[in-house]
Amino acid sequence: MADFDDLLSQIPIGDIAGRLEIDPDDARDAVQKVLPGLVGGLQANAADPAGAASLEKALEKHSGLPSLRALDDIDTTDGEKIVGHVFGANTDQVAARLADASPSSGVTSGIIAKILPIVAPIVLGWLANKFLGQGGQSSATTPASGGIEDALGGLLGGGGAPGGGGGLGDILGGLLGGGSGGSSGGGGLDVGSILGGLLGGGSR
Repeated sequence: MADFDDLLSQIPIGDIAGRLEIDPDDARDAVQKVLPGLVGGLQANAADPAGAASLEKALEKHSGLPSLRALDDIDTTDGEKIVGHVFGANTDQVAARLADASPSSGVTSGIIAKILPIVAPIVLGWLANKFLGQGGQSSATTPASGGIEDALGGLLGGGGAPGGGGGLGDILGGLLGGGSGGSSGGGGLDVGSILGGLLGGGSR
């Protein structure tokens, strides 16, 4: 799960713990639940053509931005918009289920709800800069006919079918560790089982 670990390393967990006045271990556990939850939500939305197009536009908007390593650099208003697009009216239910999946009593739905908009811009920025490049353009190795789907599939290694048949949903599934059909996310979180029908509840 090198990609998941790389993404996790981008999150200022210590700063989040300080801001929310929670134990650093609880902050780490919460982030480890939030990340696959967000990626699973993006995957579910990207399974719809309109959702995939919306995600591509969002990635383009967030590409080329510097890494958000400092908490003060994170636009949580943008984060709230991202979370709203991903989960829609299901956001509170998603937060509750992710909290229930944590073994720590210190990770509540309220904590998850506060961490979601902090982490969301980092996830979008990481995806954009990793897959589109710092300049916001598709990788030079991207086949002309495949566009972003082939680029992301190649970088994640096996997310989509050869020739560009997988799409963004498969790509994000690869980041979760299960390809298009997998539901087990980074950190051992079974996203599909925990969130079930709540995924894909965002706007298209």
